[in-house]
Amino acid sequence: MDILFTILVIAAILIVFVVIQNIRRQRYLKTLTEDQFIEGYRKAQLIDVREPQEFERGHILGARNIPMTQMKQRLNEIRKDKPVYLYCQRSSRSNRAASLLHKRGYENLNQLKGGFSKWTGKVKTKKKGY
Repeated sequence: MDILFTILVIAAILIVFVVIQNIRRQRYLKTLTEDQFIEGYRKAQLIDVREPQEFERGHILGARNIPMTQMKQRLNEIRKDKPVYLYCQRSSRSNRAASLLHKRGYENLNQLKGGFSKWTGKVKTKKKGY
């Protein structure tokens, strides 16, 4: 019985932690539908935070690839005075990227709801040379 109680307490703590994190994230990160994203991304910095091989298989037209794994080293490539539109495959990496950017003083942060996997707009793929 003690083990079950301990497991329930740990699960409750984890749930509360996740809820608090989501509430905090909503204060500095806007999650946009595809239509909302399309409305604003041409006037913003459009950043794909996926790895280069994912980016080459297909990305939103006009996006720059700054992988989450390189974000800290490449912050100087992202301007603080312009909106930042982020996306990854499903939204988890763009959430982490937004958190990092927020901690470094970036304010106008947006992400694509559902990530690239839900994108139906224009896509560019890298042509393979043979």
